[in-house]
Amino acid sequence: MDINRDYDVLVVGAGPTGLLLAGDVAAAGLRVALLERRAEESNLTRAFAVHARTLEQLDARGLADELLETGARLDSLRVFGTLRIDLGRLPSRFPLLLITPQYHTEQLLLRRALDAGATLLRGTEAVALRQDPEGVEVDAEIGGERITFRAAYAVGTDGVRSRVRELLGVDFPGESAISSVMLADVKVERPPADVLTVGANRSGFAFMAPFGDGWYRVIAWDRSDQRPDGDPVDFDALRRVAAEIFEEDHGLHDPRWLSRFHSDERQAPDYRVGRVFLAGDAAHCHSPAGGQGMNTGLQDAANLGWKLVAAVRGWAPPGLLDSYQAERHPVGRQVLRTSGGILRVALGESPALRALRTVLKTLGNRLRPLTRRGGLEVSGIAISYQKQAPEGAHRLVGLRAPDVELTLADDGKGPARLYEALRQGRFVLVGPDASAAADSWPDRLVTAASAKVTTRTVLVRPDGYVAWAAEGPTASELREGLTAWLGAPAAEPTPGAEGRAAARARIPDEAETEPTAAAEGDGPSQAAPEAVTPAPDEPEAGP
Repeated sequence: MDINRDYDVLVVGAGPTGLLLAGDVAAAGLRVALLERRAEESNLTRAFAVHARTLEQLDARGLADELLETGARLDSLRVFGTLRIDLGRLPSRFPLLLITPQYHTEQLLLRRALDAGATLLRGTEAVALRQDPEGVEVDAEIGGERITFRAAYAVGTDGVRSRVRELLGVDFPGESAISSVMLADVKVERPPADVLTVGANRSGFAFMAPFGDGWYRVIAWDRSDQRPDGDPVDFDALRRVAAEIFEEDHGLHDPRWLSRFHSDERQAPDYRVGRVFLAGDAAHCHSPAGGQGMNTGLQDAANLGWKLVAAVRGWAPPGLLDSYQAERHPVGRQVLRTSGGILRVALGESPALRALRTVLKTLGNRLRPLTRRGGLEVSGIAISYQKQAPEGAHRLVGLRAPDVELTLADDGKGPARLYEALRQGRFVLVGPDASAAADSWPDRLVTAASAKVTTRTVLVRPDGYVAWAAEGPTASELREGLTAWLGAPAAEPTPGAEGRAAARARIPDEAETEPTAAAEGDGPSQAAPEAVTPAPDEPEAGP
């Protein structure tokens, strides 16, 4: 079989996590192959929710606006009766929850990956894995033939039953969070008033979301009727449970798909073994509460991709690849706790949990600080890597960088805001006289000079987190800070290098610290990004 077998990176699994990762690596000019066990593209959907931080990551790749056109937008998420998690005031260009079938996200990511030069091999199943100090070999079966692929690094993004994780011998400890959950894709006679319909009581819970083409996904769980996953779903029973929990009969009919499943809470202790990494559901899985599964996997990929590029190119600082485990494993653990907590409070039968549900339902939106903090957590906006920052680092290091506005140069060219500058897949240096640094790292750095008098200089990582920052650094301090992240400068700087962005950044100073509510409406906030700053109970956003 005439197939290229040598790559820089092998990605096993072409779901959302693998597609974003492969697209990032290919866009940087590396050779990457996606090995996908399924012979055909799946039109099934597991996820519907795309949270704000994920939309920011997609925006940094030029995909967010297109994805927004495929679904419906919510500014809150109802969890217990009248209690709603507030998403409309998130300090983001996307103060919303997007409801869209997973296949829309996959289609955009697949197109980007292929356009960037990634190779997709369907019907290819990994069966063996070996690694040595120079690379990784993956044996795969494709078309009845066994082929050995070799790469500098490999990543398992092949889901909960990950073959890569199994071949590595990595444990997947945890337990079942909920079992015997019924699922159906149906038509409805009386569509619900809300885009996302969620309900729970002592008998069970139900969920309904639109595909956008007249079909709906319905999930229902009946506490009194627990059966093995392999048992067929009684559609009449599902309709009965949904109507009881929603307290309204929406007239479900004509199911095109019925299934039963269970949801586990598990996390691999090791996201890296030598030159092989785990990401997405291969590294962690949890209950569907909060809709964080696909989102967490996509952010795994955003964290890992640029680090692999740096390692292959030979300029990765010491410990950079290990930082993937250090940064993302705690995030995965927190998502398990959050989603598991929501599920247990919703369904728990202990007197204490029943009393807590009653309080939450009674107080409702009077718990605004709690619901606002919940929005920051569930949306991913609160995620930071500040705890992994080196001792003595600037207080912004490790925090999410907000989408600050950039003022165009005199010729009108260049990105208008930070996340447009990030679309080059490089670090972005924002600060006074920053452009002088671009020529020293033309393939790794984009620069933007501040249009406002400020002494702060901030280096933003390709995944939108602050790498380094300083107040009024000297030339030598700036060079030292950049070298620590970007490696040694090019021996012969190239004038007018592609890495320079002809833009000036508008950076908020210390005086601009009062929160500004997002603009009302169902679209992205049009408030000036530099005015979107955190309230005292929110993570501080630099630069």
